[in-house]
Amino acid sequence: MASLLSNTRRTKLGGLAVLLTLTMLYIVYQTPLSINTPRPAPLDLTPDRNGQVDGPSEEDEEPDTLNFPINVGVGNHGQSVDDSEEDIADLADSSPAGGPKPKPKVECDSFQTLQSQKPGPPSEGHRKFPYVRPPPECRNFKLPAMEAMIERMKGVIADPDLFRLFENSYPNTLDTMVKWRGYAKSTNTSSLGERDVTDEELTYVITGDIDAMWLRDSASQIYSYLPFLEPSNDPDSLASLWRGLINSHSRYIVISPYCHSFQPPEESGIRPTVNGAFHNNNPQPPYDPKKVFDCKWELDSLASFLQISAAYYTRTKDLDFFAKYQWVEAVKAAVDASAAMRLGTYDKDGKVLPSAWTFTGYTNRGSETLTNDGLGNPVKENGMVRSGFRPSDDACIFQLLTPSNMMFAAYLEQASVIMEGLGKQHVEGAANLTTAMRDLAKGIRKGISRDAVVHHRDFGEIFAYEVDGYGSANLMDDANVPSLLAMPLWNYTHTLGKSKPKMMKSTEEEEEHHDYAKIYQNTRKFVLSMANPYYSQGPALSAVGGPHLGPGKGWPMAAIVAALTAYNDELSGFKDAAAREEAVALQLGQVLNSTGGTGVIHESVNAWNANDWTRSWFGWANGIFGELIMKIAEDEEARGVKKGEGLLGRSWQDL
Repeated sequence: MASLLSNTRRTKLGGLAVLLTLTMLYIVYQTPLSINTPRPAPLDLTPDRNGQVDGPSEEDEEPDTLNFPINVGVGNHGQSVDDSEEDIADLADSSPAGGPKPKPKVECDSFQTLQSQKPGPPSEGHRKFPYVRPPPECRNFKLPAMEAMIERMKGVIADPDLFRLFENSYPNTLDTMVKWRGYAKSTNTSSLGERDVTDEELTYVITGDIDAMWLRDSASQIYSYLPFLEPSNDPDSLASLWRGLINSHSRYIVISPYCHSFQPPEESGIRPTVNGAFHNNNPQPPYDPKKVFDCKWELDSLASFLQISAAYYTRTKDLDFFAKYQWVEAVKAAVDASAAMRLGTYDKDGKVLPSAWTFTGYTNRGSETLTNDGLGNPVKENGMVRSGFRPSDDACIFQLLTPSNMMFAAYLEQASVIMEGLGKQHVEGAANLTTAMRDLAKGIRKGISRDAVVHHRDFGEIFAYEVDGYGSANLMDDANVPSLLAMPLWNYTHTLGKSKPKMMKSTEEEEEHHDYAKIYQNTRKFVLSMANPYYSQGPALSAVGGPHLGPGKGWPMAAIVAALTAYNDELSGFKDAAAREEAVALQLGQVLNSTGGTGVIHESVNAWNANDWTRSWFGWANGIFGELIMKIAEDEEARGVKKGEGLLGRSWQDL
């Protein structure tokens, strides 16, 4: 050591560094591993006495770290995020004298890894469906009512394969796709831009194998759990999850009301997903890719936001919630954006009108761009709202998209009840918005009645999928909801203040009436036949598909919708319960046989090959399958169907 210290200054410094390094290594080697060292805790969602919540500061947050109010969840790369002190302690022997051995730490694999592993045991039917729910420690959101329902259904669903499909599918979004929950942060200008955590709940729900949040998909995924929704201030409750989703939607709509798919909230610390389409697409107005994942104007996105809002209020009567944050502002943004898209292509003098939103894309698929430099095909104003894209994310041919307009009108009216209540509490702008929402819905209804009811040579009066106001109509249906087939799901025929308006005037002036129940029944027959150009018929699955994945690819979700809507006695037209059960059994059997042995619902299935499917992880379709099973159980219980009988009591092994 002396020779090192007696050399040049550079050599002396180098020697000193080596000496310090050796000293540190010796100290670390001699020091036992402490099992009590605290680790960074997950985001604490319990408000303190001031209504604030404790959470990590911005500099403590690491990208791709998931923070949950409950200590469960799966990180971006499959690591467990439940890194509590207890877990760390379990890694060491509890006694140096050879006491109890430690519990192994649970490794939380991604859902797709879980599917490939096919953890057992398989179902006892001939389909041998694997059990693919994550272990309880790895489920992203725990809902005790869901677990109780699954346990109850063990004694109701007799067929082992059908029960396995139900228990895998129904909780799938809660288990694997509620990727983050937390609280919003606000900028405190008095503290030089420091951001403070608020009590505004936020929820981020992915679609499955795509790490982004679609307004439509996330709303539909959570809406499937409506039977379990009840008032609660518990931060671990479904009500909290639901409020968080409404708040997230509100934020996104205020940011970009014409966009449909969004990045994780910046509070989550999750890195935004890179979307290559950003460089190929040119929507106007443009968007920020750090906040928006993709931007296609789809009217059903705004309808879905209103849908979960109206559902939350109906179940909880929690009016105060809607006045607290950005909900009123978001509704205004939605009303203003959609109202601007009611304008036709030309003014009364024939001049081309500017459009509030346009879209062009550099693509080899015609369904990924709009004609006429982003305007789309010409439209004549009739009260309906133009939609550039369908719920399938495919471009509209004629932009007056009937099912999306139906859904939007219905939920404008239902959500206007919330706005009316806020108006009575003198919330700024609420009274005017109530009127605007109802006027917008009324105009949409007039346009649908006038232009979207057309005569089909084989089926009589039916609804057209798309119209342009000039008399042109696109006669088809698409699997994605909203669809013509799905119309009964949002009570379009029940206008505000009227319980059963089966007969509706086509305009205020004319005396002609439409029997919407009959028109829906005709439309249903058309949609579920080869007369619908996107009905995919084959031995593996006969169901509606769409241009998103092309001819011959039926969507199990469409078969589920066909079954679910059969339970609307007012519209479906079945002569009795036996006829309805036969129709539902046909659809249910198809879904059961179209999973390719995976035991979950896919996006699409080749009508002639059940092993040729798309998307192994698709929350929307799995949730709506759970809705169907719950609806069947409710119906059979109400009719007094005996155990061992009915659709849920039978064996499905002979299919």
